[in-house]
Amino acid sequence: MAEQLLHLVMGGRVTDPTGVEFEDVDNLDIVGVFPNYSSALEAWRGAAQRTVDDAEMKYVIVHLHRLMDPQAPGK
Repeated sequence: MAEQLLHLVMGGRVTDPTGVEFEDVDNLDIVGVFPNYSSALEAWRGAAQRTVDDAEMKYVIVHLHRLMDPQAPGK
């Protein structure tokens, strides 16, 4: 079984398209939590593609495993 490295995919309207400050955190689109980067990337691509024509919408991948265990080597 592969090591579980959790990733969160979420998005919403940002105050500046070059940044990641969300206008309304109460209305973020939480796409989901994924067990590895490749499945998170696939979900991110799908969500980002749905909003490709809206420059103020941004989706991101958050490496939850790094937040949960910041001392882990090489993750």
